[in-house]
Amino acid sequence: MRARLARWGLVAVIAAATAPWLAGCASGPPAAAPLAVEAAILAPTGSLRVGVYPGSPTSLVRDAKTGQSAGVAYELGQAMAVRLGVPVRVVEYQRVAQVVAAVKAGELDMTFTNATAARERDVDFTVPLVRLELGFLVPARSTLASIADIDKPGMRVGVTEGSSSSSSLPRLLKSASILTAPSMDAVQAMLRDGRLDAFATNKGILFELSDALPGSRVLAGRWGLEGLAIAVPKGRQLAQPWLQQFVTDVQSGGQLKAIVARAGLRGSAAE
Repeated sequence: MRARLARWGLVAVIAAATAPWLAGCASGPPAAAPLAVEAAILAPTGSLRVGVYPGSPTSLVRDAKTGQSAGVAYELGQAMAVRLGVPVRVVEYQRVAQVVAAVKAGELDMTFTNATAARERDVDFTVPLVRLELGFLVPARSTLASIADIDKPGMRVGVTEGSSSSSSLPRLLKSASILTAPSMDAVQAMLRDGRLDAFATNKGILFELSDALPGSRVLAGRWGLEGLAIAVPKGRQLAQPWLQQFVTDVQSGGQLKAIVARAGLRGSAAE
C-alpha cells in the first residue's frame, strides 16, 4: 500500500511540473516574459532596430584597416538597447532618406539624423545632441577658393538623394545646377571623374569624404547648420520622458563625447 501511494505521489509531481508545458503546447509557444513599459514601446518587436547608412560619422563608418564599426547612430542605438534591456539589431541602408522612411513606416525603432521641420511631420525627435556646420567639398583639381564661388552658372553641386540638403540647397543656389547621387559611394565616383564641381552636406560627412579623396578640400565657411537628434516613429509619446532622460544622461556623463570621438566626427558648430 505504501509503495502504491509513493508511485501515485511521483505521478502527481510529474503532472504538476509538466502541466504548464502541456498547456503551452496546446495553445502555442509559451509567452515571453513581459518587457518593461518603455522597452515595450520603444522596441515593440523585442529588439531595438537601429537604422544606419554608411559614410557618415553621424551614422556609420568603418575603419579601413580593422573593419571596426563606429558612428553616432550606431553606438547610440547600442547604448539605448543596453539601457532598455533588449537586444540591438542594426539595419543598414544606402542613404539617410531610406532610413528616415523606414522609421516613419515603423520598420525601424530609432536613428540619429538632422531634425528638420519636414522630417518632424514623419517622425518624433528628441532635443538635438549635436550641431554641425553645412559646407561644400571640392575635388583636388578645383580652383574654387570660397563658398562665394559656388553659385555660378555651369557649376555642378551634388547632394544625396532625399537628404535635407537636397531640399534646402535649391533655395540658396540660384545659378548653379544641383545633381543628386543615390549613395555616398556614388558621390565619391562623381567627384573623382569630374561629374561634380562640389558636394554639399554637413561637414562631418565632408571631412570623411575628404579623407578618401586625396587633394580634396572642405571650403571654409558654412551655408547652414544641422541639429541632429534621435528619431523614433510617431505614436511612442509615452516613452518620451525616458528618451529625454537617456539623452540627458549620455550628454552629461561623457558618453556622447566618447561616441563622437570614436566616430571621428568633425565640423561641429562653434555656436
